[in-house]
Amino acid sequence: MRKPLLFLLFFLFLTAAKASSLLVYMDEEQKNHLKAYGIAYWSIKQGADVSWLLNYRGGSFLLAYSKTIEDECKTRGVSYQVMADGRVTAILNEIADPQVNMEMVKLEKAPKIAVYSPKSKLPWDDAVTLVLTYAEIPYDVVYDDEVLKDKLSGYDWLHLHHEDFTGQYGRFWMNFRNATWYRDDVKNQEEAAKRNGFKKVSEMKLAVAKRIKEFCAGGGFLFAMCSGTDSFDIALSAEGVDICERMFDGDPADQDAQSKLDFGKTFAFKGFTLDQNPGNYEFSNIDVTQTRDLTMANDYFTIFDFSAKWDIVPTMLTQNHEKVIKGFMGQTTAFRKSLVKPSVTVLGENKGAAEVRYLNGETGKGRFTFYGGHDPEDYQHQVGDPPTDLNLHPNSPGYRLILNNVLFPAAKKKPQKT
Repeated sequence: MRKPLLFLLFFLFLTAAKASSLLVYMDEEQKNHLKAYGIAYWSIKQGADVSWLLNYRGGSFLLAYSKTIEDECKTRGVSYQVMADGRVTAILNEIADPQVNMEMVKLEKAPKIAVYSPKSKLPWDDAVTLVLTYAEIPYDVVYDDEVLKDKLSGYDWLHLHHEDFTGQYGRFWMNFRNATWYRDDVKNQEEAAKRNGFKKVSEMKLAVAKRIKEFCAGGGFLFAMCSGTDSFDIALSAEGVDICERMFDGDPADQDAQSKLDFGKTFAFKGFTLDQNPGNYEFSNIDVTQTRDLTMANDYFTIFDFSAKWDIVPTMLTQNHEKVIKGFMGQTTAFRKSLVKPSVTVLGENKGAAEVRYLNGETGKGRFTFYGGHDPEDYQHQVGDPPTDLNLHPNSPGYRLILNNVLFPAAKKKPQKT
C-alpha cells in the first residue's frame, strides 16, 4: 500500500514542479466570470505575474502558478487550469502569430479605484459598486467635498453613476419633490455648495465636473454610466450659462441657453439640444429613452471586434464571452449616434436603432468610457427597486464590460505602432 501512495505523491510533486502557470479561462466554460476579474486584481496586488490574453478563450488571464492563487480561485469559485511550460509556450506562440487576432498584455499595477457617490442613501443601487463588491475589488467612495479638495490625485480610476452634474437634482422634481429622500438630497447638496463657497448647487457641480476633467487630462481613467454620462457633458458645455429653472436654483434659466452652449468643452457629445422643460425627466436629446421603440424582447446591442495587435485599448474594453448583449434601460439608456463626436470610438451599438450603448475616447493623457443604462441585469430599474443579486448573474456579459474598464488601467503601456 505504501509504494502506490509514494508513487502518487511523487507524481503530484512532479506535476506541481512542471506547473508554471495558471490559466483563468473566460469563455463559456468559466463558472464565475465576475469573480475571475477579482482574482486577476488580487493577484496583481500580491505582486504576481499576470497577463491578459486578449481574444483567447474570451479574454483569459494567465498567472504565474502559486498554490496561494490556486487556493484563492477555489475559495471564490473561479474556474482555472494548471498548465506546464510546454502548453503555455504553445498558447503564447498561437497568440503571437501575426495572422491571429490575439494579443498578450501584461497587467502590472492594480489601479486605485474611487467611486463618486453621495454619502446619503438614495433609492437606487449602483451597478459598479455592486460588481466591485461582488468581485471583491476594493474601492473608496468620494463625493463633492473630496473632489474639490483635489483628492482625486490619489486615484487611477474614477466611476460616475446615477449623478446629475447640471444641478437639477436628477430632474426628479415633478414626480418626487415631496419624497423624503428627494428633500434630503436637495438639503445635503445645498449645504455642500455653501460649505465649499458656492451660491448654487449647479455652480458646485460644474466645478466638480471641471476637476474631473482635469483628472482625466492628467492621465486618469473615467468610467461613467446612466446620467453620469450626458449630464457631465451638458454641465461642461454650459459653463457660465444658467440652464436651471427656478425650482432648482431660485431664479429662471437663461432663455438663450441653447445658443450659448460650447460643445468644444465636452468629452463625447456634440450638437445636442437641451430639454428646457423642468418637468421632463430628460436633460437633452443625447439620450434616446423617450423616442426609442425597442422593447425588452428586441433590445440588444453588439460589441465590436477590434484588431488586438493594433487597437489594444478597445480590444481590452470589449473582452467577453458574448458579442450580443441584452439591453437595459436607465435615466440615460443609450446615446443618439448622430450626436457622438467623430473622435470617439464606438465600442457597442444597436445599429438598426442608431443607438450607441458603449463608447471610449481620449482626453489629454487620460481616457473616458461612457456606458448607457443603469443595471445590466435589471431591464427597467425603478426608483426604490431592490439591488440586483449578482450571485444570480455570475456570468453576466453586461457586467463584464464594467470590469474590463476596472482592469484596463493595470495594463502595461506599449509604444504606439506606426
